[in-house]
Amino acid sequence: MWLLVGMRALQCHFALCPYTLALLWLCTFTLSVAVCAVLLLPISILSNEVLLTFPQSYYMQWLNGSLIHGLWNLVFLFSNLSLVFLMPFAYFFTESEGFAGSRKGVMARVHEAVVLLLLLALLVLGIVWVASALLHDNMARKSLYDLWEYYLPYLYSGISLFGVLLLLLCTPFGLSRMFSVTGRLLVKPRLLEDVEDTLSCTTFEEESLSRKLKSGSTTSCWVKLNMEAMKKEYLTVQSKRIALEMRRKASPWQRNLGYPLAMLVLLALTVMCVLMVCFNVLELLLDDTAMPRGMEDPHLGMASFSMFGSLGAAVQVVLILYLMVSSVVGFYSSPLFTGLLPRAQDTNLTQIIANCVSLLILSSALPVFSRTLGITRFDLLGDFGRYNWLGNFYIVFLYNMLFAGLTSASLIKTVTWAVQRELIRAFGLHRLPLTVSRSTVPFRLLLASGLSKIQ
Repeated sequence: MWLLVGMRALQCHFALCPYTLALLWLCTFTLSVAVCAVLLLPISILSNEVLLTFPQSYYMQWLNGSLIHGLWNLVFLFSNLSLVFLMPFAYFFTESEGFAGSRKGVMARVHEAVVLLLLLALLVLGIVWVASALLHDNMARKSLYDLWEYYLPYLYSGISLFGVLLLLLCTPFGLSRMFSVTGRLLVKPRLLEDVEDTLSCTTFEEESLSRKLKSGSTTSCWVKLNMEAMKKEYLTVQSKRIALEMRRKASPWQRNLGYPLAMLVLLALTVMCVLMVCFNVLELLLDDTAMPRGMEDPHLGMASFSMFGSLGAAVQVVLILYLMVSSVVGFYSSPLFTGLLPRAQDTNLTQIIANCVSLLILSSALPVFSRTLGITRFDLLGDFGRYNWLGNFYIVFLYNMLFAGLTSASLIKTVTWAVQRELIRAFGLHRLPLTVSRSTVPFRLLLASGLSKIQ
C-alpha cells in the first residue's frame, strides 16, 4: 500500500515528465506480475475445486487445464522479462546522464541505458554459462545452440533458488513479527489496569511537558533541561495517551475479545504451517511422490489436491497467502532491508525500483516455496517445474528441516516473551525501583531484561 502511495506521489510530482511516468508504468507492470505470481497457486487450487463441484456445468467449460497452464507460462515469461530487462533498464535510465561528448537529452540517456543493459546481459550470460559448464557440461553445450530452451530456464532457476532462500530467511521472522504488527492495529486488553486512572495521569504528564516546551526555558530551579530529550519524551507520552483513548473508546467486545481472537488465529495458522511441514518431512523419508516436480497437463477436475476435500483446499489457499504476507513483513522488518521500506511522499524512484524487484523475486518464488514445503500438492506447471535443484532430495529435505526449526524457535521465543511482558505489566513490576538489595540481584537482572523487551 505504501509503495503505491509513494508511486502516486511521484506521479503527481513529475506530472510534466512523460519519461518518468513511463518508468512508473514499468514499475506498475512489475507489481502486477508479482500479484499474478502470488495468485497462481490459489487460482489453480480453487479452479480444480470448482470443476470438482460443478463437473457438468455449461458455464464452467471455459475453465480447463489449458487455460491454467497458459497462465503459468505467461507469468513465467513476464517475470523473466521484468527481472532481466525492464527493471534493469529503468534503473540504468534513472542513473544515466548520457555518454561523454554526446548531446545531452533523453535519447542520450536511453542509449547509455541500453548499452549498460547489453553489457550486463553479456556479463550475466557468461557467468551463468560458466557455472552451467562446471555443473552440467552437456547442458552448457546445448545452451550455446538453443538459448531460450536451455539457458533462460537455467538462469531463472538460479533466480528462483535465491528467492526461495530469501523466503526461508524472511518467512520465519515474519511469522513471529505478525503478532506484534497485528497487536499495533488492535486494542490490547490489559489485566488489572484502570484505564481511566492511567489516562488521567498520562494527560497530566503531557500537559506538564507541553507547558515546559512552550515556556522555552532550558533551565529550571535545580537542573538544566535538554529540550531535544523533552520533545522525544513528549511525543512518547502523546502516543501513549492516544493509545489509551482508543482503548477507552473501544467496545468491551473489541477490547476483550478482538485481540485474543486475532492472536489465536495467527497462532493456529503458524502452528498449522509447522505441522504440515513436519508431515511433509515424514513423507519425504517414506514416499518419493512427496518430492516437488513439474507436470505438463494439470488434469483439473479429476481429484482434489487435499485429503480433506474442498475445506482442505481452502485452508491451503489461506496458508499460501498467509505465508506471502508473513514473508513481506519479515523482509521489511529485517535489518538488511529496513531502508527499502517505502514512505508516503518520501520515496525516490530508485527505491521504488528496488522494492518492485524485491517483491517480484519473493512472489515468483512463492509457488516453488509452497510446493517444496508441502503446503499444497498441486505440482508446478510449465517452466516452474524445470528447476534443476527441485529433484535433489538433500536440498529439499534440508530446506524443510530448516524452515520447521527456524519457525518453531521464532514462535516459542515470541510467545514466551509476550507472556513475560504481560505478567510484568499485570503485576506492576515495571514500576518497581531497581535499587534492591544485593540478595535480589538475579531478580533485578531478570526484571531489567524484561523492561528492555517491553520498551
